[in-house]
Amino acid sequence: MASWTELAAVAPRIAEVFGRRHAATGALCMLATLRPDGFPRISPMEPQFFEGELWIGGMPGTAKFRDLLADPRYSLHTATVDTQVSDGDAKIWGTVEDVTDPDLHQRYAADLYARTGLDLRGRAFPYFFRADVVGAASVWVGEGHLDITTWRAGGAERVVRKH
Repeated sequence: MASWTELAAVAPRIAEVFGRRHAATGALCMLATLRPDGFPRISPMEPQFFEGELWIGGMPGTAKFRDLLADPRYSLHTATVDTQVSDGDAKIWGTVEDVTDPDLHQRYAADLYARTGLDLRGRAFPYFFRADVVGAASVWVGEGHLDITTWRAGGAERVVRKH
């Protein structure tokens, strides 16, 4: 498994596409979790980068967080609105860990407030998931070809070019 910083070091192409798409959509991504009945659940959400990690947080009491508490596996996909994928597209997957450190929560809240104006300072975080990454992929279209880039934990980033 890899932190976001580790992923960016070993899979820079994927991290660049994911980061660019994350920024272009105001952080909007689609989170896939597993329901109690085993079927997938897809939920829009806004993961955030903080202290070298990717964090999944949000409104308490949501089904997606109950899913993650029961089964920590996830997949996170950048929001795609262009069928030509002209700005690229990326996804990551792995497991989450619910981090209950109140000092970390408050550092995060201060950072989030400074960046977005959303004020969670002084609040308790019922769930705050650090996303560990075990795999990732991206696509990029340009100059007459499609690049499909993949990465798996323990391996190197691989690029397949299709014309």
